[in-house]
Amino acid sequence: MQFVAFERSKQGTGASRRLRITGRAPGIVFGGNTAPATIELDHNALWHALKKEAFHASILDMELNGKVEKVLLRDVQYHPYKPLVLHVDFQRVDEKTRLRKKVPLHFTGAEESPAVKLDKCLVNHVANEIEIECLATALPEFISVDLSQVTKGATVHSGDIKLPKGVKIVTHGRKDITVATVVEPVEEVVAAPVAAPADDKKKAKGKK
Repeated sequence: MQFVAFERSKQGTGASRRLRITGRAPGIVFGGNTAPATIELDHNALWHALKKEAFHASILDMELNGKVEKVLLRDVQYHPYKPLVLHVDFQRVDEKTRLRKKVPLHFTGAEESPAVKLDKCLVNHVANEIEIECLATALPEFISVDLSQVTKGATVHSGDIKLPKGVKIVTHGRKDITVATVVEPVEEVVAAPVAAPADDKKKAKGKK
């Protein structure tokens, strides 16, 4: 994906506030062998781009002063309740940049699995994203999790995921990370009607 950024000359809280009033969002781009640069972006274009999954988990082409640089979205600050981006951070990357990044998990094949198709189980997604480590050029937009073979009572761990070449999962010291579980269907138990005691029946007849 490609987007256009512009140099931002004025800095500070007041300058950023005035910038937002004009429909621009302040930001910064850092990393590489170049000094950090303060930038501004069209707010509406940025807002719509942020709704796309690929904008968060893929290498982006940033055009600045007629030059295109490879960058990665690193942080976004939103207003607490208004639909407003307060600030955005990008990192310059190249083929030598090694990074850690959380990417989305895409679950596939559950409907065809024995657990769902034969045993009518439900698949519970425990994690919707996972942290990986790789070269910037190998960064995937998402990690696919194949559930087509899961069976009743199964648990899917990070070690069960087939990863793209050059990508490894960051477990932070844990042996494995649970990403999905198979939940058996709960059978509804219909209670039988409770028979009225004999004394109550006699009282009911007496009232007649």
